[in-house]
Amino acid sequence: MAERDRPHVVVPTEPRSEPFTIPTGGGASDGPSFSGDRRRHGSALVEQYQNAVAATPDAPAVEGTYLSFLSFPGLELALESLDVQRSGEQPELVAVREADSAGGAIQIATVYIPDGKKEYFLKRLTQYVQSAGEDKARNATLVEGIQTIRRATIRELWTDADDAYPADPSQARWWEVWLRKRDGHELERFSAFATAHGLRTSDHYLGFGDRTVVLLHATADQLAEAFRSLDDIAELRESHDVANFLSELPASEQAEWVDDLRRRLRPAASGAPVVCILDTGVQDEHPLLTDSITAPDLHVADPLWQLPPVNRHGTEMAGLALYGDLHGAVVGSGAIDLRHRLESVKFLPDRGDNDRDLYGAVTARAVDQPEIQAADRPRVFMLAITARHPNPPADGDAAAVPEAGKPTSWSASIDALAFGRAIDDTDPKFTYLDRDEPRRPRLFVVSAGNIRDIAVADDHLDRSDLEPVEDPAQSWNALTVGAYSAHDDMSGAPADFAGYQPIAPRGELSPVSRTSVLFDRKKWPAKPDVVADGGNVAASPDMTTADTPENLALLTTRFRTPGEGFFTTTRDTSAATASVAAIAADIYAAYPDLRPETVRALVVHSAEWTDAMRARLDAESSKTALAALLRRYGMGVPDASRALYSAADALTLVAEATIHPYERQGMSNAGKTREMNLHELPWPIVQLEALGAAQVRMRVTLSYFVEPNPSSRGWTGRYIYPSHGLRFATRRPEESVESFRQRINTRARVGGEKPPSLDTESGWLFGSNQQQAAGSLHTDIWSGSAAALASKGAIAVYPVAGWWKNRARDDQSDQGVDYSLIISIESPEVEVDLWTPVYQQVRGSIEITT
Repeated sequence: MAERDRPHVVVPTEPRSEPFTIPTGGGASDGPSFSGDRRRHGSALVEQYQNAVAATPDAPAVEGTYLSFLSFPGLELALESLDVQRSGEQPELVAVREADSAGGAIQIATVYIPDGKKEYFLKRLTQYVQSAGEDKARNATLVEGIQTIRRATIRELWTDADDAYPADPSQARWWEVWLRKRDGHELERFSAFATAHGLRTSDHYLGFGDRTVVLLHATADQLAEAFRSLDDIAELRESHDVANFLSELPASEQAEWVDDLRRRLRPAASGAPVVCILDTGVQDEHPLLTDSITAPDLHVADPLWQLPPVNRHGTEMAGLALYGDLHGAVVGSGAIDLRHRLESVKFLPDRGDNDRDLYGAVTARAVDQPEIQAADRPRVFMLAITARHPNPPADGDAAAVPEAGKPTSWSASIDALAFGRAIDDTDPKFTYLDRDEPRRPRLFVVSAGNIRDIAVADDHLDRSDLEPVEDPAQSWNALTVGAYSAHDDMSGAPADFAGYQPIAPRGELSPVSRTSVLFDRKKWPAKPDVVADGGNVAASPDMTTADTPENLALLTTRFRTPGEGFFTTTRDTSAATASVAAIAADIYAAYPDLRPETVRALVVHSAEWTDAMRARLDAESSKTALAALLRRYGMGVPDASRALYSAADALTLVAEATIHPYERQGMSNAGKTREMNLHELPWPIVQLEALGAAQVRMRVTLSYFVEPNPSSRGWTGRYIYPSHGLRFATRRPEESVESFRQRINTRARVGGEKPPSLDTESGWLFGSNQQQAAGSLHTDIWSGSAAALASKGAIAVYPVAGWWKNRARDDQSDQGVDYSLIISIESPEVEVDLWTPVYQQVRGSIEITT
């Protein structure tokens, strides 16, 4: 492999857009028909509905009623038929959850019905009864999925795991309360209720879309009273605890190392990109940090908090976020040219009490501070603080983590901020993510979270596969980082660790790292996206305890108190996240005009699996097993050189474009796909054809940000989480560009043509199932002959389902959405210059900044 010393080629030409309809494989088969007595079933539902909406004695004065519609076991409700999308106040679907029954799982949909609209469902139920004798009864889709209708309780609004709901209704706890948007005064009414009843709420509130989120400390009985007295509550969820910080480990304290490194150090200029560390604050007077962070770049999320840090974690993250590999910088002898600088936002108070806060709102306020200070500075937001999963698995039972991967208010806030939503925090308590302002996308690098109770007797890979990533690492738009172990050598370990043995072999997943193996693959993305060195864990000789000696950890900057040295060690996914954030910031420095979506893509695109990881992938033949390994390792370990540079025989193309996903007639909610982009890329056709049968590799990464829909209302149809989805397809060796278009796009076909097969060609590592999986980043690797690759320079990007498609009032397709496409081709078997002929075609593209 040639030296990586050439800039990536940024493609200057826009793709060709054309009207688009996605091909289908024929209509879906009809579901099972209703086999019961229609008239009796409908009449029973009419009676249940009338009883449920009837006024109850001594009920508080409210303006509507909450009803729950329960499905038959194993069936789903027609959720969109329960949610009336008309002007004015209408029945509104507020929450959907699943519950177990004797006959199987049932779906429970809770609907708020204004007093003036009680006849809406009664009319449809009555029409069903009246037409029961016809071949197709009216409103059958709605009615025949409903088993029972009843008045709702707060239990029906609980959308987290059943076993997380408090068993004791008199025990006070923190609840995450989601308020539906009505007249703009819902938060005021809720706060007034809390004050009148002596209940505590969080310091911060969060608003986005049609929901406002607040934490309330109350008993279930007290919350039930709020539910009876207010028409504003839409959903209840578990409140999360922020994870404990890593335990401090001692390290060598030699001031000479610091002096030597400072003599060789050339900090980045004041206008350079930054890693903005959302943590516990950074000690800016540390001699290895002070030249890269200035007083105006130190912030607090809450003005009541003191600025100087008292907790060490943020300063430890700073050493890795600035240097990437601080140990290599310290022990080396050459000049160290830093490409980026640091910012710090104190994300948590120095001393907290038992009150929790809404981390999504705090994150938004933390982001706002540096953006006000330096609006146009390229920055990477780094977050290595996570919240514990409320329902860890028991005895290896995957079912013990229902809806693992489901969005939370925190992860959805990060998705909204990454997508570019504006931050309105003029109210000191209320933070609103405003979708009416121009978008300003942001890059977040987030820790996957750690397993804190390592059991030496466990198979650490099995344990990691059963431990889902922690909140907010399930964020679709964030770059989520897990940890692997780069070392398994116990030489040089302190005497206290005599006889200890590393748990993870070198190059394997760290024993602390979490995964998304338990996520529903049809709904939630693969996380982590990448892994980086997070140290290792060693087991005691008697196999009873586990710990991390200094030799298995990472050197970093110490939070200093009088008399202490300058270095310490750290570990786990926090350390890995800081190192990856440093790579992302360096990409910004090299290519200052790239979008955040592109920087994320380049980090993931640069990642390679270690030998230990690759051995496990090579041992699997099924795409399902490979997808599970992707959810464990991500795409592997990012490499700064690969992320920043191409080589003569390893060409990377970078294409940035905009697409308009959907269109409709007028204000109809029945939207359809609008356009497809066809990229005809500069391609080394002559050179590849000359290589003939030599084996080459092509890698494609598609990256974009979605606008979240965090309300738990079934996650399908208009309630699907992402605003839009995009996918890529590549031209096949046997296809012309025109036949490729016709295979991908129904509108490109001549009338009467039989649709070509849509099966993914051979050669792809993950294939169509993974290329079309959930998430806002899709990557795959194709291997084959150079002659076959010569004709694959045409790539299509096209839209798939998203909630914008079915919501005319909220669809922002006319504004267009950005995406980034990274394509690399390598010829590992033979020496050939692939870069020069392509670069000569696009001399006007952006070059790397030296």
